Amino acid sequence: MTIAELETKQEADHDIYQTSTMLALLDGLYDGVVSFKELQKHGDFGLGTFDQLNGEMIAFDGEFYHLLPDGTAHRVKPEETTPFSTVTFFREDFTYTIDRSMYREELEALLLKLFPSRNLFYAFRMDGTFREVKTRTVPHQVKPYKPFIEVTKSQPTFSFNDASGVITGFWTPAYAQGIGVAGFHLHFINDERTGGGHVFDFVVDKCTIRVCQKSNLHLVLPDTPDYLTANLSRENLEKEIAVTEGVQ
Repeated sequence: MTIAELETKQEADHDIYQTSTMLALLDGLYDGVVSFKELQKHGDFGLGTFDQLNGEMIAFDGEFYHLLPDGTAHRVKPEETTPFSTVTFFREDFTYTIDRSMYREELEALLLKLFPSRNLFYAFRMDGTFREVKTRTVPHQVKPYKPFIEVTKSQPTFSFNDASGVITGFWTPAYAQGIGVAGFHLHFINDERTGGGHVFDFVVDKCTIRVCQKSNLHLVLPDTPDYLTANLSRENLEKEIAVTEGVQ
């Protein structure tokens, strides 16, 4: 490996690679613009959604899974596309073990204490057993697309009880709200790799948390006519994201 290639690899290890923005998703831009074959070149870990908002994506260890609107899961096909996804190469900086029951709010407060700074980005994963994981999965849409906040009002929800699995997530700083989802954004898949979704609540029994600190955001914006004419100024941005993330 040449010095230039080594420097490029080291830079990539600090990168988060994101296609489009949360603002575009809120405005109803659901057409896939990047293939997963291309996305996999930029990360082995991440989350996102699919063309026409057809379910959720979760990735770790280089494996990409499609979490379908019926709550089931299968491997992502390389030719599938995404309108919005965030990926990175996961190189853990530290780990932490949870050996007692803990609700989402308590665990997230613990993570915030572990993060060296709230002004950087973090990728993290939790491998363990969960007393309960509550998820939702956005349903398939057809044109003319409804705004994201309207779509999530009718999204199917699921509950995984006494389940072993993986929760992956990103922490995004407050100043990047709208580019991504400020705060915690989590997806889940069970150990059987048969089901999961976007996480809006959970209770962990025990797990191992791995954290990966990121200092670079590589943002790739679409150049489609729909994106160029989209309304990316939201009067109620905080409320819309809170509703779509299931936190109120």
